[in-house]
Amino acid sequence: MTKQCYFCTNNIKAIDYKDTENLKRFLDSFSKIMPKKETGLCAKHQRKFSEAVKRSRFMALIPFVSR
Repeated sequence: MTKQCYFCTNNIKAIDYKDTENLKRFLDSFSKIMPKKETGLCAKHQRKFSEAVKRSRFMALIPFVSR
């Protein structure tokens, strides 16, 4: 049984890099992007999610590494 994509099921069209609470849901304890198998996101949203996380890190909204 596969997981359903969070963004598809909640009908979220755009993934905003400023919405850090939504992005942190798919990051592990070290602030690394979790793989598609663990998050359950579809390929399209996994790509958009990783791009949003990278933008958010560059703008210092999410840390690159947390210890």
